[in-house]
Amino acid sequence: MKRIAILTGGGDAPGLNAALRAAVKTAINDYHLEVLGVRNGFDGFLQENGIIPLDNAAVRGILPRGGTILGTANRGNPFAYNVEKDGQTITIDRSQETIDNIQKLGIDALVLIGGDGTLRIGRELWDLGIPVVGIPKTIDNDINHTDFTFGFDTAVNVAVDAFDRLHTTAESHHRVMLLELMGRDAGFISLYAGLAGGADVILIPEIPFHYEAIFQKVEQRVAAGTHFSIIAVSEGAFPAGGEKSYWMPGDQIYAGRLGGISEQIMVTLMKQSKLEVRTTVLGHLQRGGTPTAFDRWLATRFGSAAINLLANRQFGRMVALHGNKISHVALTDALEIPKRVDIHGDTVNSARSVGISMGE
Repeated sequence: MKRIAILTGGGDAPGLNAALRAAVKTAINDYHLEVLGVRNGFDGFLQENGIIPLDNAAVRGILPRGGTILGTANRGNPFAYNVEKDGQTITIDRSQETIDNIQKLGIDALVLIGGDGTLRIGRELWDLGIPVVGIPKTIDNDINHTDFTFGFDTAVNVAVDAFDRLHTTAESHHRVMLLELMGRDAGFISLYAGLAGGADVILIPEIPFHYEAIFQKVEQRVAAGTHFSIIAVSEGAFPAGGEKSYWMPGDQIYAGRLGGISEQIMVTLMKQSKLEVRTTVLGHLQRGGTPTAFDRWLATRFGSAAINLLANRQFGRMVALHGNKISHVALTDALEIPKRVDIHGDTVNSARSVGISMGE
């Protein structure tokens, strides 16, 4: 093996640059490999100037930086590529063109840093004969067979900081404050941040909520003399018997864009109570900024481990964290079932034990 390429795909997450840095340094220092960077996810294989050389100098100073120096694209799928034709957007398959360009560049293997979408594309490329190794990245922490993905810890810390700030204004104005958090169909961010941030109610996709349970919790606090409440709302939460809220519908290729559930809850609460209710959507603040020490630590270990897998020709696999040990699993196994909050696990049970309502 002489030449490898690295790309960052899907939504950005704190720690991407740390993983990239570790992979480049390990490839060069331990295995004397030539490293190429692919700009803007898989799109770099199909765009002019989409490939750049990476060396130790190129990754110097990027450890604490958020985002990714390579750029990313969360809709860059070579198997379902959107193009404009006759004023309309159509979807075509450019996977063979991508494979041809990989081979023309003399790339012996790919390191893919991304979430489930990027890793699924990687598995398809592996099935077609392209050697790949995956590094799991997502603030949602929804990739199976790894205890954590990098980016998650930073997102949780940003959310906890928001809860701390909302507490003071909520208490001062005697208001119910809702904080809508990312996570798509997994409630890990809301659960972890809500627990650490002192939320009174936590609503996650895995547990459909009842409005009456929310009212009851708020009224209990008022009756006890506490005239404010903090509610953590996952963007994928939904009422029992109802549906999830979307800002933008999906299609047969791309998932819809979740959002708006906190507004629905706010309106319903205000209609049925005399309390003042406000909502904050934290949005992409959870993705940006400096990664936490944990995310830098995990991303660095993942990046180095991925190169070791390539060097040992263990392709079609994803590095993973099991306990405190870096291991690896088959991409097929990692992607078979998305990870979700265990509603009977100790984290949810701890939330209930300290008096947090889960909206049940």
